[in-house]
Amino acid sequence: MSPAPAAPVKPPARRRLQPAKLLLSKWTAVAPCNREKHFLVTKVIVPENPDEPIVWVDLEAVHSGRTQRMAWRELADPACWIQGWR
Repeated sequence: MSPAPAAPVKPPARRRLQPAKLLLSKWTAVAPCNREKHFLVTKVIVPENPDEPIVWVDLEAVHSGRTQRMAWRELADPACWIQGWR
């Protein structure tokens, strides 16, 4: 008797990101550079006009303390970022 075929592995479900809730969230770079692997969202840049959507966040590397500004939607790319510290 042959063993039953293994069930297909599903990729993890993607979480919907809300820019207003990103403050102090933790992220892991998939391809670290300069030993910077773990990051923390330190600031959510709110536009001057409250009717405009949030576009930018400041991300700080835990190892070096270097801060970079990036569009928050880039964090949704699983090829570059993983939510949480791994």
